[in-house]
Amino acid sequence: MLFIEDGITQTEIAEKVGVSPPYVNRIIRGREQIVNKTFVKMMDELGYDVELTYKRKSAEAIAR
Repeated sequence: MLFIEDGITQTEIAEKVGVSPPYVNRIIRGREQIVNKTFVKMMDELGYDVELTYKRKSAEAIAR
């Protein structure tokens, strides 16, 4: 599978972040929990919604 925005494969991104390609695939397909369920339940009980957002870094930040 190719990450369209960056023209990079799952294998390439896995190598860059130090994990296996199957692990990256599990995350993409939603089979792996990224956010701890207990944390989300605690925040819910405290009256908070948890939102996970992604924002593209500026070219300047990427160059660092």
